[in-house]
Parts: sequence; structure tokens; C-alpha cells
Amino acid sequence: MTPAEAAPTAESARPATAPGSVAPAPGATPPRNPLVARAAAELIGTALLVAVVVGSGIQATELTKDVGLQLLANSTATVFGLGILILLLGPVSGAHFNPVVTLAECWTARRGGAGVTLREAAAYVPAQIVGAIAGAILADAMFGEQLGKWSTHDRSAGHLLLGEVVATAGLILLIFGLARTDQLRFAPVAVASYIGAAYWFTSSTSFANPAVTIGRAFTDTFAGIAPGSLLGFIGMQIVGGAVGLALVALIFMRGRLAE
Repeated sequence: MTPAEAAPTAESARPATAPGSVAPAPGATPPRNPLVARAAAELIGTALLVAVVVGSGIQATELTKDVGLQLLANSTATVFGLGILILLLGPVSGAHFNPVVTLAECWTARRGGAGVTLREAAAYVPAQIVGAIAGAILADAMFGEQLGKWSTHDRSAGHLLLGEVVATAGLILLIFGLARTDQLRFAPVAVASYIGAAYWFTSSTSFANPAVTIGRAFTDTFAGIAPGSLLGFIGMQIVGGAVGLALVALIFMRGRLAE
């Protein structure tokens, strides 16, 4: 999974008032919000996202033994939860909830585009990781599971790693493509819908998020991932992010040159 990622902000809808000002990139942070508020939004948003993913997985396994129905319940809850979180926290922090999205924005900003700075990324990424771990522990606590127990769900197979490349590349292509085509207002629905679809069309069930991946290692439940599988998943997510940015540059080249 899981998950997020960018939403249109109130600032992005306003015309620039200063010479040379640049509209926010996908998930870009509104300049009026203090960095501490934005980092808090990323921490809380990522925590709630992981709580939704893990909690719905636990609930599903308690309600049915059918793995297909379990995945359906898990993916449906994630779609609705992610969409709401992007809508709510997008105007505050951009609703990244994902280090790959944050780092992709930072890369774009360093190449002359709009996005987060290195200082902002240095605040966002740790907040996302801490939030993800807290969210997994919170979900386990709500369902009476053993807290802080490492997952034993091995996900190291090669086809699963390929699924993570595809899932993450598609996510980055979607978010930055929406930004390039001035359609970020649709991000809450579009990003949530993509993650819901990727649950089913990727072999890995679309983690597509290093912070969420780390958080899910802290729960030995339906949504968990064994610590031994973390390095491979996170590595492939970073590769997928790079592939996604390359696809954005290729597909939306004409729009970028016209700016």
C-alpha cells in the first residue's frame, strides 16, 4: 500500500501577488503555514493512514476467512480514509504522507521547479516515519493485539518487488501529472482511486510508500511486512519514484517547455 499523497491547496488557487512567485507543485506546502504545523500534519496524517490500513486489515480477518473479502475490505477502507486525509490536510502540508513524494518534490524544486526545500523534506520524512510506526501501534492497541511485535509476513519475492516499482511509478506519474495539467483539485479522488486499484492490479498490493512500509513492519497482522523484506521494498519504491519522474518528464515534456 499505502499510501498519498498530494492535494490542491488554497494558495495554489490564488493568483501570484509577487513578481516571480511560483504556484505550489503537487502537494506543495502553503507558505503561510509554519513548518512545525506542516510536519505535524504529515505525522498525524501518516499515522491515521497506517491506522486505517492496519486496523481495517485486522477487522477484516476477524470478520471473514475469505482472503479475497479481506483484501476488498482493506482496500475499500484505505480508499476512503486516504481520500479524506488528503482533502483535510492537503491545505496544511500538501498531504504527502510518503517520503517518495516528498523527495520527488524536493528533486523537482532543486531543478528549478516548485516544491519543498531540503529543510522542509528533512522535517517531513522523519515525521512520516514516526507517524507510520505510531499508526501501526495504535491500530494494534485498538484491536487488543500485542504491541510492537515484528511482522512475520515475508514479502521478499522478486515479483512482489516488481509490483512495488510499478505501483510507486504510477503514483508519482499520477500526482505530478495532475500538477502539470493543472488538475490537482482532483487529487483526493484520483490518488485514493489509484491506490485502491493498485491494491488489486499489483502483486505487492501497492505499499508504494517507504514510511508506511516501515510502519507495517511493527504489526504482525494481515497488513504487516517482515523486517527482512523492508530493504527490498523501500529500494524498489525509490526506483519506482525515479521511473515515475522520468515518465512525467517524457509524457508532459511539451507542457513543461511551454511554461
